[in-house]
Amino acid sequence: MESEGVSLPLIHEHVMMPWNDLRKGDCCERLEAISEGYYCKICDFFVHKKCGDSSEYIQHPIHPVHTLQLQRKSDVAYCDLCGSNITDLYYRCEICDLNVDIYCAKYPPPEVIDISETHHHKLTLLKEEIEFECEAKCGEVRYGLSYQCRECDLAFHVDCIWNPPEAKHPSEVNHTYHPLHPLKLHTGQPPDYSDGICRLCSRKIDDRFFYHCSACNFSLDLRCVLNPPPQSVLDLKVHAHQLIFRPRLDSFTCNACGLSGDRSPYICVQCDFMIHQECLTLPRLININRHDHRVSRTSVLGVVNSVCGVCRQKVDWTWGGYSCQKCPRYVVHSKCATRKDVWNGKELEGIPEETEDIEPYMVIDDNTIQHFSHKEHFLRFHVNGLFWEENKHCSACSHPICLQSFYGCIDCDFMLHQSCANYPRKKWHVLHNDRLALVASGGNHYRCDACHRISNGFRYKCGYTESDVLCGSVSEPFVHPSHPHHPLYYIPRVGNKTCSGCNNSASRVLTCIESGCEFVLCFHCATLPQVVKHRVDDHPLSLCYGEKASGKYWCDICEKETNPSKWFYTCKDHRASLHKECVLGNFAGFMPRSTIKSRSGSFEVVLNNSISRPFCIVCESHCMYPIALKMLGLSLSDLYICSLDCMRKAFTL
Repeated sequence: MESEGVSLPLIHEHVMMPWNDLRKGDCCERLEAISEGYYCKICDFFVHKKCGDSSEYIQHPIHPVHTLQLQRKSDVAYCDLCGSNITDLYYRCEICDLNVDIYCAKYPPPEVIDISETHHHKLTLLKEEIEFECEAKCGEVRYGLSYQCRECDLAFHVDCIWNPPEAKHPSEVNHTYHPLHPLKLHTGQPPDYSDGICRLCSRKIDDRFFYHCSACNFSLDLRCVLNPPPQSVLDLKVHAHQLIFRPRLDSFTCNACGLSGDRSPYICVQCDFMIHQECLTLPRLININRHDHRVSRTSVLGVVNSVCGVCRQKVDWTWGGYSCQKCPRYVVHSKCATRKDVWNGKELEGIPEETEDIEPYMVIDDNTIQHFSHKEHFLRFHVNGLFWEENKHCSACSHPICLQSFYGCIDCDFMLHQSCANYPRKKWHVLHNDRLALVASGGNHYRCDACHRISNGFRYKCGYTESDVLCGSVSEPFVHPSHPHHPLYYIPRVGNKTCSGCNNSASRVLTCIESGCEFVLCFHCATLPQVVKHRVDDHPLSLCYGEKASGKYWCDICEKETNPSKWFYTCKDHRASLHKECVLGNFAGFMPRSTIKSRSGSFEVVLNNSISRPFCIVCESHCMYPIALKMLGLSLSDLYICSLDCMRKAFTL
């Protein structure tokens, strides 16, 4: 029977499970000779039991004048005792601006120590922070507390010479998987001739404690010394026969994930089956944020000439992976499917699949629907295509009802583009690991996490994640008119990429995966409207994807020079190159005639379509953008804000 969850509100926001693991604690970033702790599967967050059971307030001998309070790290902080970077939990004195990490709080150093192997005199703890060069083997210059020899005028870092008895490990061990020689305790960096990897688990050796045999170049991290892998495993969900652990340096290909390994697999001699240790615990049935259906683990994918649904690289059909039962050709590498940015960590085997209705509307007749966001009235279908409804806006995306088909309310002004009316009520999205829910506009504005535009239209939401419906509807493969020959995919990369549309740097981009093609789009450019209307021209303006041109181009709206290599809007005869920002403005995501509330007050969203343009009180210019904000609740004459830049100068939205 599974253990009940434990609520530790001071430590973590989710319910945690009692857990035995010899991994580093996320609480103190240290390995200890204990395995008891608490674990959150949602966040892959593990804390030692001693850290998790910490009191909210403590008296610490290093700072007896005030009580220290337990806190979670929210900014860059360093422990004033050991100088280490605080990873998560620590105690703090707000009065004295003193920080003590959870490890130093558990194991307070004594005021006087006698360590003859380090120094021949007794050392005294100096409770004042100073900058000094450590006389121990590290030799680093740091600012913090120190042990000092008053006779020799020498100083030592606390963590260089003080090792709590509770945290000590034996200097030498005899290990089951290395019977030839004893393993000796090492601290610091692994030897230069070593690969720095644990022989059994393939993890990088922790430089605080590890065990090593120099004669055999054999290294084990602390968790494999204290809790070695079992010599055999029988799990019919993994393999039909018993698997034997082989603690050797051998190159192999894992049957479960198809990736190579260089050491210590579990093997079945009868079947020539080999598997990584970590692949033994691969989940059986999961949801991933790239696909609408569940995917299940299989021992042989069996889909020839297929590509992974996450990394878009070729998949070897003879190895294991994840596949969709409803989409015969959809397969994913095991490692890709279980990445932290793809899977939410939930094993779904034995859990019934959700069957709730995600359809956004109910069909009344061939031309009439009842949308979930507007249940009080029916919506009737209109094939537009002829007239530009400049003053009518879609309640979902907030854009004008232009030359598109739409649904309009029979009894009021509520309207939805046909495409917006079809957005599902729940969907998976590449930028979030849990399913997003479609939320109708409730008056409050928000900032889209994908494109960073502000809006008060419909949004896809889960927890603190919010995306407008344009970004929320982006799915793979994504085809954009600016790059029609190759589809785009969301491939997370290290560092920012330069968007081909705006030439700005962005961390979240849609990428062309064709060899030699460097085309990428940020979500902002990927969701720009292809056709818009502006008072500067009687005809609709089309989005132009940049061009090579000589000479100077000028924007007819702001009357400043434009860069034709960047995307811009142009009129029917292509005689104008208008800045995207000038055509759309900052408030294109706001519904006209709605009210925006902020800490600075309330604002009415107004269309800038009258003969006399409103005057902005900040930049002291006539508003040139299509939408402006009018301040409410003032007895003075009408006051307007024309842009976010002006809003920031005047208020904080």
